[in-house]
Amino acid sequence: MAERAALEELVRLQGERVRGLKQQKASAEQIEEEVAKLLKLKAQLGPDEGKQKFVLKTPKGTRDYSPRQMAVREKVFDVIVSCFKRHGAEVIDTPVFELKDFDIAGQFDPMIPDAECLKIMCEILSSLQIGDFLVKVNDRRILDGMFAICGVPDSKFRTICSSVDKLDKVSWEEVKNEMVGEKGLAPKVADRIGDYVQQHGGVSLVEQLLQDPELSQNKQALEGLGDLKILFEYLTLFGIADKISFDLSLARGLDYYTGVIYEAVLLQTPVRAGEEPLGVGSVAAGGRYDGLVGMFDPKGRKVPCVGLSIGVERIFSIVEQRLEALEEKVRTTETQVLVASAQKKLLEERLRLVSELWDAGIKAELLYKKNPKLLNQLQYCEEAGIPLVVIIGEQELKDGVIKLRSVASREEVDVRREDLVEEIKRRTSQPFCIC
Repeated sequence: MAERAALEELVRLQGERVRGLKQQKASAEQIEEEVAKLLKLKAQLGPDEGKQKFVLKTPKGTRDYSPRQMAVREKVFDVIVSCFKRHGAEVIDTPVFELKDFDIAGQFDPMIPDAECLKIMCEILSSLQIGDFLVKVNDRRILDGMFAICGVPDSKFRTICSSVDKLDKVSWEEVKNEMVGEKGLAPKVADRIGDYVQQHGGVSLVEQLLQDPELSQNKQALEGLGDLKILFEYLTLFGIADKISFDLSLARGLDYYTGVIYEAVLLQTPVRAGEEPLGVGSVAAGGRYDGLVGMFDPKGRKVPCVGLSIGVERIFSIVEQRLEALEEKVRTTETQVLVASAQKKLLEERLRLVSELWDAGIKAELLYKKNPKLLNQLQYCEEAGIPLVVIIGEQELKDGVIKLRSVASREEVDVRREDLVEEIKRRTSQPFCIC
């Protein structure tokens, strides 16, 4: 230990010598010579067994979020959660999956919750203002019926379904080549599938397919088309039918879907007049899965279920890109008012007032300097997007008033101390916005 301590002292002294030469602006050759001696001593010293080096890394598949990014995330979640609550949703947390008994009394129309899910999806996407969107709908029963009449073997239903699901990303020719070349489907069968899956439209397409001489004879397809016709009636009542497209190429590869399926995509503005808008990515999806819960029920009871998922990570990225493109500022705090002072030696008064505002439920803060300049305090409000500032001065303290300033308009009024909380609440009744 004594030998190591002596070597550490030599390293320290040599390090000081190198720093001294640099300060004296010694020649490069002399500095390099002394640095070489320092490195040699450090090599003799070796690693310090008593010290650990910690490398902090985020786990794979995760990332850190800055205050700006967190403000965007919270705003997006607020929109999503408030929309679900508006429709009577209850909040749950499921760290452990537990079975419970279900009792469904009477009969109900399964298309009503399907229509409401689509309504919720449209409300969320409209509220987020991330661009024009379209919701594609189809029904797994229609797909299975279509595959059956086209001549797809039962054993190939799912694999052909996954090929069809790629039509939003690649051309029909590429999909056909995959089905024939890789999955062994007969070319004439693929061509028949192509006649169907390249069609899309509204309720008129549903009615057209109900008259199809082959598809209308398939029980599964007929049930699916009948339900879609009812669904479009409800979507019209909800005022969102113009946002919905019946798309026979929509497949949703998950096997647990049993009925209606849907997927929302953002639309890219056409480059030239007359062109159709292009989908630039799915941001929400869902469907009906009546058989899923029964898989976990010992009695195998059929429980009607419908749900949707929101692609929050993609939406976060889209919102961030939009804000950057528009060069909009993002508020990273919800502070409503800054407590400022106009003269020195008023720290105690600022602390007393900010405490009163906190106790009254007002989001307030102050600068931690003892005697900050008023201009710096006002500039901080502008940079942070704080809408109000209350200014304490010696004269105001004598008069029993507080100066209340609107940061945006720079208008100032004197407010009696006892009325300050009510006045701030009146002025900050608008909801928090990210920009």
